[in-house]
Amino acid sequence: MLPRFVGRLGVADAVTIANAALGFVAVVVAFVDIALAARLILLAAIADGLDGILARRYGGTDVGPYLDSLADVASFAVAPAVVAFVVIIDGLELGFDAMTGELLLATGTCALFVAMAVTRLGMYTAFDVSGNYTEGIQTTLAATIIGAAILAGTTNPWLVLAVTAAFCYLMVSRIEYPDLLARDAAIMGVVHALAILIPEFAGRTFPYALLTLGIAYMTLSPWFYWREEAQSTAPDAHGNA
Repeated sequence: MLPRFVGRLGVADAVTIANAALGFVAVVVAFVDIALAARLILLAAIADGLDGILARRYGGTDVGPYLDSLADVASFAVAPAVVAFVVIIDGLELGFDAMTGELLLATGTCALFVAMAVTRLGMYTAFDVSGNYTEGIQTTLAATIIGAAILAGTTNPWLVLAVTAAFCYLMVSRIEYPDLLARDAAIMGVVHALAILIPEFAGRTFPYALLTLGIAYMTLSPWFYWREEAQSTAPDAHGNA
C-alpha cells in the first residue's frame, strides 16, 4: 500500500519538504561547523523561493501553504535560533554546568525568536498571503540576515544577541513589507547562491553583499521600495513568510 501522500503532493511540495530537512541538518551541523550551518540556512531560503516558483509554474496543492509554514518553522525559526545560540555561547565561553544569567539570557532570547517566528508564520498563512505586502519582517529575511552575517565573519556574541532580540519584535510588528519584484528576487537569489558556493571569495564579498541587500530591504523597503499606490498592481511580486 502506497503512503497517503502519493498522488496528492506536487513537485513544489517536495521542495518544501526538503527545505524542512535542510533546517534540521543546519541545527545538527551548527554544533560542529557554524559556517556550514549558516550556508544550509541560506540554501533553505533558496528552496523556499523555488517552491513558490514551481507552484506557479506547475500548480500548487491544497496542502502546500500548510507545508510551507511548517517547513519554515524548521529552517527559519529553529535553525537560525540554534545558530545564534551557538555563536553566543561560544563567544561568551558559556558552559552548561550551571544556569548563569548570561546563559539564561541567551536561551530565553533564542527561544523567544522561535516563538515569535512561529507566531508570524501562523499570522502570515491566515492573513497575508493574498496581498503584495506582509506585516512584520519575514522569517526568511531574518534567517538570511543572521546566516549572511555569520558568513561575513560577524560573530560578536553581544551583537548577535541584540540582532536576534530585535527580530523577536520586528517579525510580529505592524510594519508593512512589500513583496519583492521578480527582478529583485532573481538578484537576491544569485547573490544567495554565490554566498553559499564561494563564501570566502574576494574577502567574503558575496556574504557581505547579501547582508547589505538584506539590511537595505529591511530598513528601506517599507518606505521606498515602490510607491504606495502601486502596491496593489505591482507585477510579478514574490513574497515570503
